[in-house]
Amino acid sequence: MTAGPSQNKFYARVSSLVRRLGMPTVVLLAALAFDLFFITDAAFDQAGPRGIDLLLFPGIFGMVFCALWAQNRAAVAAVAASVVLVAYTLVVRYFTIPTYSSVLAHLSITEVVAGVEILFYAARRTRPGVAAAVIAGLVMATLTAVSGRYTNFDGTSNGTMAQAMLFGGVLLGGTLVFAIPGRDRTANPKRYEKLQKINKLVLGQWPLIGMLALALILEFSFTYASRAHGLPVLACSIVAAFIAIAAPRRPADAMVGLTAVMLLSALVMPFLRLDYDYPTPGGVPGTQIVAGMGLVVTLVRAVGLSKAVTRIAGLSAVVAGACVLNTNRPTPRLMTDPDDIAGFAVAGLLLLGISVAVGLALRSRDSERTQVIQSAISDAQTSERMALARELHDVVAHHVTGIVVQAQAAKLMGERNPQIAVEAMGRIEDAGVEALAAMRRLVRSMRGDAPAGSSEFSEQATTDLAADLRTLIERSNHGVKTAMKLELPPNVPHEVGRSALRLVQESLTNVGKHASGATEALVIAEVSGTELHLQVTDDGREQEHRPAGGSGGYGLIGMRERVALLSGRLSAGRAPGGGWRVEAWLPLEGEE
Repeated sequence: MTAGPSQNKFYARVSSLVRRLGMPTVVLLAALAFDLFFITDAAFDQAGPRGIDLLLFPGIFGMVFCALWAQNRAAVAAVAASVVLVAYTLVVRYFTIPTYSSVLAHLSITEVVAGVEILFYAARRTRPGVAAAVIAGLVMATLTAVSGRYTNFDGTSNGTMAQAMLFGGVLLGGTLVFAIPGRDRTANPKRYEKLQKINKLVLGQWPLIGMLALALILEFSFTYASRAHGLPVLACSIVAAFIAIAAPRRPADAMVGLTAVMLLSALVMPFLRLDYDYPTPGGVPGTQIVAGMGLVVTLVRAVGLSKAVTRIAGLSAVVAGACVLNTNRPTPRLMTDPDDIAGFAVAGLLLLGISVAVGLALRSRDSERTQVIQSAISDAQTSERMALARELHDVVAHHVTGIVVQAQAAKLMGERNPQIAVEAMGRIEDAGVEALAAMRRLVRSMRGDAPAGSSEFSEQATTDLAADLRTLIERSNHGVKTAMKLELPPNVPHEVGRSALRLVQESLTNVGKHASGATEALVIAEVSGTELHLQVTDDGREQEHRPAGGSGGYGLIGMRERVALLSGRLSAGRAPGGGWRVEAWLPLEGEE
């Protein structure tokens, strides 16, 4: 009974650690751990001089240091990485150190991951001219390492170099595609929004991405060993991995796509003359097995087991066919031994059962989270309604009742004594003024005037949103220096302007409460097409401890409700470069 909460707590701790370190650092450390285990094991086997493989570690650690350094000084780190690659290529040649190929020939997986991260930071954070220069240097150093770390020449170097250039080109292009659009967040907010969606998808799929990355690394090494005969299978595995990662967007269609890719791979494999140097357990490449399990989990989690049975059955049929067709490779014979078929069937059903069970568990957890959020929203709405009812009953209704009583008295006594009627009219006027003041106070309260934990700024929205935002930022006391970029027309609808003011105020309040170590915040408000675009960012980090008095947890809920009332969009989360980012798009057209 305690396994569920314990697992959820463990998963939450791991996710918190990943967010604190950052996904690039986690991937780099995972690659380093793999190389430490693999190379240490190879150093003490029976092949070659014992321990000579350990001489690869100084170069690997040098690339790790450069990748971590690149997060702050990308250009300098890229130059240093180029020097490390070339220098250690000379060391490898001089001491005749055996090398191990991963994605690129004769480069360890840690060196490849470090190089990709350095390339990403250089393209994202340095000036265009500097970026082009250091990236060119890093590419030349990588080609030098790939071609220069051969310790013997057996006639295969040309093919290996061609493969390395192909895979290297894919890595270079893919990294630049993701890095360049994020150079200036404010220049193209819609493109940056798409990148944020990809970033959110990656953070949600990081366990599957890690397993797929490990499986793909092994398949890259199998491709080198098979002298490029396995390239078609590797291409299918790469496509399968991308389908599995992107599956949460359209899981049903993704399952159909993955089934087609795995069928193509199974039909092509008999014609590739693959020996045992490209192992495929059960006739299916390891990457495709991991992708299939991950997609079953995603599909069951999204639509439930009853609606997923048909597509899962189709995928299972393709896997069974691949097993019969390719298990006895490299011979062309089909697998017909009943004992073998039964053994693979049991293994397949076990993996399928594990995937379905994980999907159902995640679906149950998602349902619980949805109920908790809906309950929190309902409680917040009920609390607001009760507060409004008390205010109306205790303040406004009191004054209105006084007005009615005075009016009845004036009507009753006016004909007998006009002076009494005049005095009653005066009292009615006073009561009306007091009722109007009480109503205005109630409206300010409904607008969010000086809520608990906010600044002393009173949210009195005017027709000039830019002036209101400047006043808010100048008078706010959240303790963080705040810059602003305001490009607003004078005719922003009042309802939109009032909501925008409240969103910025709540965001700045959260900066002061939750952005530990923040030194600067930025507020951007501009009109893009038919929408008002708001963005509030800071450079802080997530607090390790909850703020004093706890966090109410309703701030973001209230912001989402406010945006939803205007049919807008809201995005809030950790920024890729650190800190917190809140963005909102509010339509300017509609009823005011």
